[in-house]
Amino acid sequence: MPPEQISISPPESQYDARLIDAKTGTPLTIEELARRLADTDVVVVGEYHGHHASHLLQARLQQALFDRNPRQVLTMEQFNADRQEVLNHFMAGDIGETEMIEDAGAWDNYRASYRPLVEFARRNRLPVIAANAPAKIVRCVGRKGPDYLKTLPPETRELLPETAFLDTPAYKEKFVEAIGGSHGVEDGELSERMRNTYHAQLLRDNTMAKAILDARTSHPGHQILHTTGTFHSEERLGTVAVLEQRAPELSIAVITPVFWPDDEANLPLATHRSGGDYLYFIQPLPEEFQDPEREREAMRARFANRTSPDCD
Repeated sequence: MPPEQISISPPESQYDARLIDAKTGTPLTIEELARRLADTDVVVVGEYHGHHASHLLQARLQQALFDRNPRQVLTMEQFNADRQEVLNHFMAGDIGETEMIEDAGAWDNYRASYRPLVEFARRNRLPVIAANAPAKIVRCVGRKGPDYLKTLPPETRELLPETAFLDTPAYKEKFVEAIGGSHGVEDGELSERMRNTYHAQLLRDNTMAKAILDARTSHPGHQILHTTGTFHSEERLGTVAVLEQRAPELSIAVITPVFWPDDEANLPLATHRSGGDYLYFIQPLPEEFQDPEREREAMRARFANRTSPDCD
């Protein structure tokens, strides 16, 4: 019977990650994990966006997997599908990094977090796929609901999966709890907004699954390394659940981050076993705010600065 305690030491810095097999609690090195995953079709590495340990682990695993199977494709949540051509020009050396960042709408932390992954792929001539749904379409689905997709021109609609809102009951329950809590289900008006927000989330998951499956078709025999926020993959929900519905024959490994609490010397394995096939424990991030009013002011300012998309 698997042990209920994890016998590993806490991560020592914000760059440090303690990797284990989720079923047994066995500690692993990156090289040991790569050996186990050498023949896996799709390796999904969840991250906490901006956490140094997540991004360092991704970069090390990318190289370790490549050493065992150089037929590799990198698919990334961090680029949107409508910017693939820009990314291709950068990979070919036709434009510079700043031009790519501006024209591809790269995330603000690209240089600190994702540059190593893309540069490794570029040096080794590996495909990099912009896997996420276009940001404007996601926002408009969040505002107007799933029927918004019917208004898109054919060339834009082709970027998205034909069936764009596949999900599972467990994912919906998790999403509502994380975003709105129980009040999001009871109040009719809020429930409609919640449903639209959930469909926007599903559009991201389904588009990433499409990108992974398209990459498998375009590059047969290649291993897919997919980087994504952990909510899209932990517990084999989100993008992973869509992949399993659309292509049950694929072998998929899910690697999930877990924050190590300060008040425990050892973590109970049963609490986290369902999070992924492999877990990596990392130091928690510092709290953004201690003053609740200042946090509310920051949130109001953040949303006030967002421009509403033209969805008509």
